[in-house]
Amino acid sequence: MNLTRDRLHSVGWAVILTVCAALTLILTFRVNAIKSQVRLAERQIIALKRDKISLETEFETRANQQQLRAVNDVEFGYEAPNADQYIEGERQLAALGKPRGPDAPPPIRVARQDLSEETASTFPAMVAPLTGKALAAEVPVGGARKPAEVGDLKDRLARIELRATNRIGRDGTAVKGGAERE
Repeated sequence: MNLTRDRLHSVGWAVILTVCAALTLILTFRVNAIKSQVRLAERQIIALKRDKISLETEFETRANQQQLRAVNDVEFGYEAPNADQYIEGERQLAALGKPRGPDAPPPIRVARQDLSEETASTFPAMVAPLTGKALAAEVPVGGARKPAEVGDLKDRLARIELRATNRIGRDGTAVKGGAERE
């Protein structure tokens, strides 16, 4: 009887160890599954952060384009070339490549602009997707911007602003309006 009781005791311990080993194995699989879900969630967070940065960069770039458009409309009045300003085919291109005469001056090339069409902003108003606020480069409430006139630009670029400068002479006194004369 003593032998049976020791044997039963040993078998009981073996069963308990087997159950513990099985529970440990199940727990290990469970922990690894949760770890892989956490890694997947971290990868998704990183991808979303990259997308956010990309969208913010694109938004800032487009907002900068609107600001450049506003400056262009007010200051310079440049426009993209129209379809009628391009050559139509190989024959027109070949006509440009004809050799000049022996005493012919170099050709004069001039840019032209059709003023018949009104200039309207092609960029829509940009609103920040995160804050919902519009940027400063919006189209004015009164309508399209006033394009720059050729005369205005020419006058502004030709004007030289003279600044009065104060300099100290050799004797230590202030000299106005430029360099000291000897």
